[in-house]
Amino acid sequence: MKIITTLALKNEEIQNFICCLKQNLENLEANSNRVQEDLESEFSSLHAVLDELKEGMVTRIKQERASRTYELQSQLSACTKALESSEELLELANQTLCSSENDSFTQVPVTMAPAFRLSLKAKASDSMNHMMVDFTQERKMLQAITFLPVPATPEINVAECQVFDNTITVVWTLPEPDSKIDHYILEYRKTNHEGSPRAREDYPWMVVEGIKETEYTLTGLRFDTRYMTFRVMACNKAVAGEFSELVTLETHAFVFKLDAGSAHQNLKVEDLSVEWDSSGGKVAVQDIRKEKNRTSSPMHSPARTAMMSPKRAPSARVGRDRFTAESYTVLGDAMIDAGQHYWEVRFDKESKVFAAGVALRSLGRFDQLGKSNASWCIHLNNWLQQSLTAKHNNKARTLDCPIPDRIGIYCNYEEGTLSFYNSRTKTLLHTFRTKFQQPVIPAFMVWNGSFSVQTGLQVPSIVLCGQKRNSNTSSSNASLT
Repeated sequence: MKIITTLALKNEEIQNFICCLKQNLENLEANSNRVQEDLESEFSSLHAVLDELKEGMVTRIKQERASRTYELQSQLSACTKALESSEELLELANQTLCSSENDSFTQVPVTMAPAFRLSLKAKASDSMNHMMVDFTQERKMLQAITFLPVPATPEINVAECQVFDNTITVVWTLPEPDSKIDHYILEYRKTNHEGSPRAREDYPWMVVEGIKETEYTLTGLRFDTRYMTFRVMACNKAVAGEFSELVTLETHAFVFKLDAGSAHQNLKVEDLSVEWDSSGGKVAVQDIRKEKNRTSSPMHSPARTAMMSPKRAPSARVGRDRFTAESYTVLGDAMIDAGQHYWEVRFDKESKVFAAGVALRSLGRFDQLGKSNASWCIHLNNWLQQSLTAKHNNKARTLDCPIPDRIGIYCNYEEGTLSFYNSRTKTLLHTFRTKFQQPVIPAFMVWNGSFSVQTGLQVPSIVLCGQKRNSNTSSSNASLT
């Protein structure tokens, strides 16, 4: 059987790898087409820029030629007219010199020829050297065009990564320093499987973009799976590199659900939330009457049906009866028999009665939390006078502290420690010290109110530190009065 199991796991691993290879082939085809289209688009854009630049430069040459042509033609026309005027004046002067009459000579007007007022320097040059171009450098640049340099693949440093207080710090490095790196992209997802990714995971990749440093801290996480898988890639301003190798970090935390099958018929359980439902018992009685004639089997007997809400399935746990009478209780579905665990519960401060703690599996179906030696709890009472007490074995100690709306519960099974905290300030409210003889289960009670539970939490560091400091000073259940 061991060999068969090993072979089956190996087959599943190979099947996952084959699926990954097929997906890689599809991605390769799609990515090749995409980059080819991008290349053609870039060259078309480059051609368009060159054509636009050429058109602009040709236009400037034509404009310069037209401007100089106009100036030179204007100057040529003026010079031609001046020359004609000067030749006429010269001919008149020669005729006068040849005349024998003195009177006619003195009567000839002497004028300055227009030719002497002309500038004999061309107003425009015929050189167009300033319009010459040399694309030697640009040609070299174009010839040097190649594919963009892809950033190196980062490597996640597992030894430097940290998991604590429901936060994860991921640290990575590059093979060589690269000043052109603009940012990093980190992707992560939850999983219950260690090792290589499966073809079909239950959780999607979550993306964090624009990371400027080589580390990143995820905060406010809920560890409701055994592991989290990470990968990171580097990006310059133009292109992204390859993802790093996958790294899987263990996210140990206490995860449980509420056992709806154990809930009192007046408690409406939905996932990790509970609300008082005053009509629960009435509905159950009506259902009993409807099913009287169905069967006399133990599972369908009226006595058993009277303890079950018609909206919920019976508990799958053998030997656990639904709470009844005035024990408005519901249990968690996970037992604590080792280690340190922590969970939180938010409750309506206006609830008539609310309690939270732990109980033995053997807690009686009529027992209220704290009324027997099988349960330990913090108890809020708003019935006659508001009070917050620590209760066990029908003994209570009044707690002189503000009543929070959210309580953190810490259980150290080996040490026999059960502590309650204001989860917002992590202020210690009370600590029971005992010796658990059996596994315990998270337990909750509410009457005319509601509450919700948050699981998947690690023991906060401040709680662990406080436990060490207060190990010899906290109150014990023996001192309850």
